[in-house]
Amino acid sequence: MAEWLHTLRDVQAQLPDDPSIFKFKYALRHGSMKFGLYAPRGEDTQGPHKQDELYVIISGNGTFIKNGEQRPFQQHDVLFVEAGADHQFADFSNDFSTWVIFWGPDGGEET
Repeated sequence: MAEWLHTLRDVQAQLPDDPSIFKFKYALRHGSMKFGLYAPRGEDTQGPHKQDELYVIISGNGTFIKNGEQRPFQQHDVLFVEAGADHQFADFSNDFSTWVIFWGPDGGEET
């Protein structure tokens, strides 16, 4: 049975200490839903995903680029990215980290 409580401290402890290693960890999977912590350092190299996703910014700030549109983000903001959208974090602070939640079928949910 999966744990149903996941603290930031517990999930952070599962991230690699080496700053050169990609910092991402799934903490929970249930059906099509996946929940994790993303804390890139220096550069965000991710590409489009097959599922819809939400980012809930834990700490830090920067610029979020989605399909060429740029918007500033900061702690506590929530960003929605539809499946297949090109996106990345840019010019983010050294303390940047975010919860990330994926869900739904490949290709995203219908609106």
